[in-house]
Amino acid sequence: MSARVRAPELRGRGWLNTGGRDLKLADLRGKIVLADFWTFCCINCLHVLDELRPLEEKYGDVLVVIGVHSPKFEHEKDADALAAAVERYGVHHPVLDDPEMDMWQQYAARAWPTLSVIDPEGYVVATMAGEGHAEGLARLIDELIATHEAKGTLHRGDGPYVPPPAPETALRFPGKAALLPNGNLLVSDSARHSLVEVAPDGETPVRRIGSGERGRADGPGSAATFSEPQGVCLLPTHVAEIAGYDLVVADTVNHLLRGVRLESGEVVTVAGSGRQWRASVDDHAHDALAVDLSSPWDLAWYDDKLIIAMAGIHQLWWFDPIKRTAGMYAGTTVEALRDGPLAEAWMAQPSGLSVSADGTRLWVADSETSAVRYVENGVLGTAVGQGLFDFGHVDGPAESALLQHPLGVCALPDGSVLIADTYNGAVRRFDPVSNQVSTVADGLAEPSDLVLTPSGEVLVVESAAHRLTRLAPGALSAAGASTVDGPRHRTERKPTDVAAGEVTLDIVFTPAPGQKLDETYGPSTRLVVSASPPELLVDGAGTGTELSRRLVLNGEVTAGVLQVTAQAATCDADVEHAACHLTRQDWGVPVRVVDGAVTRLPLVLRGLDA
Repeated sequence: MSARVRAPELRGRGWLNTGGRDLKLADLRGKIVLADFWTFCCINCLHVLDELRPLEEKYGDVLVVIGVHSPKFEHEKDADALAAAVERYGVHHPVLDDPEMDMWQQYAARAWPTLSVIDPEGYVVATMAGEGHAEGLARLIDELIATHEAKGTLHRGDGPYVPPPAPETALRFPGKAALLPNGNLLVSDSARHSLVEVAPDGETPVRRIGSGERGRADGPGSAATFSEPQGVCLLPTHVAEIAGYDLVVADTVNHLLRGVRLESGEVVTVAGSGRQWRASVDDHAHDALAVDLSSPWDLAWYDDKLIIAMAGIHQLWWFDPIKRTAGMYAGTTVEALRDGPLAEAWMAQPSGLSVSADGTRLWVADSETSAVRYVENGVLGTAVGQGLFDFGHVDGPAESALLQHPLGVCALPDGSVLIADTYNGAVRRFDPVSNQVSTVADGLAEPSDLVLTPSGEVLVVESAAHRLTRLAPGALSAAGASTVDGPRHRTERKPTDVAAGEVTLDIVFTPAPGQKLDETYGPSTRLVVSASPPELLVDGAGTGTELSRRLVLNGEVTAGVLQVTAQAATCDADVEHAACHLTRQDWGVPVRVVDGAVTRLPLVLRGLDA
């Protein structure tokens, strides 16, 4: 290891999962500490939570994971919302609430997620950004165990995690819902890893599909297991008859699609290998059970196929239940907002889908850009939303209206669309004819989906209230809607001062211990650069294979955001059957163009030396 840097003290507004105790680094001396800087809106952060679970289990007597929650959205600064997210996503380690991002600054984090490893003597020995670090972390932890056992500075035993009391509600953080042919509703009971069929009143349970334990087992409804399922979509009758199942479930954390036979409740895996997608982008059809998926979040039948909101890689995918194939439908994996032909458009964590009554338009809740997008005639467009860093609760003309991390959409018969404006706790409506956005209902607890009944009523999946809520009669009429001119927010992180003219962007990448860059199938690295506003970059935008890029910044644009995506393929070194790995990270780097400022901008994709 290189120079030893003392870890900054852990300070914040409060702690979760500690039984009310405030932790200090001195309390953790003798343990290996992994500080996970995360925010609960971020799909990459949710991936890391799942990657860390096996490490927490394997090294439970020596490793303490500390989640440091440094929020992006205004709603995420709310202490109650954070507590709900910690339960929702099964976070079983202490969490420090860092609403002002003080710890983010102290530990020099630049991206969500960032991981910092602290050795048993209290020194930072590794920092890494992004996901895909589990194997590298395991090797590093093994090294630290050997070193500090030899020194006598490693203390084994239980960590400081104290589980909160078990809640008692019929549903727990329901995610999505769908109408069944019998008039009942099927709800994804996400935090309880199952599906619940409820009566038309939206309250009375009829049956549960899934054991309620986290897992990925197929089989009878009472024994099958899921992991934080979300979207549910009925197949057309003729398709279901051939496929052999009636509906498909987005089994989000398992990176799978599951088929369900309604009569028996039997569950079968229909798409996904179970591995998280870490491959190159292509437009080929793949064997559905062999292809890797990444956090499928919602589903809709459109364009004669099942469309998947692939939140984990900022794309839409398709699945053909009859041919049993799957592939990419829209998006490039670049996390940003850009309209255009489906193969060239940019998205950011699409999480909700709904098809217009005439079947011509697919509405998309693009959550991280706080936008409502649509697919029509092979093109992706934007109805409401301005980008990754602009959000709020503002009604009126669509071009100036603002949402905050919407997770659901519901097309109405008149051509308009309802929006589950999740972090604003509201239901909004966009009318394409008038091009206006209005507020239909507010005061809701993280609405995540909407269902239109045959009688014209609207049910809201009120996720953080653990229930389905019926909108008041008349809420969808012009008289029932209101116009809100609420706060406007822009995510403000300390900008990096850079010089006008030529600037070198360097992505610093160090393979994990025991790995090397893998060029078996071509270049092992990829770098994509863009800017908001686009005028910020005179030269240097685009895609290449080198992790260093000459940029030319426009001196007449005083500030903006550089959007950077980097990935590197590695394989195990010096072993007969080497495993392959892909490390990937997206950055939105705020910059300020200042005369005489730096001409080199380094970003760490993976760095195992502090």
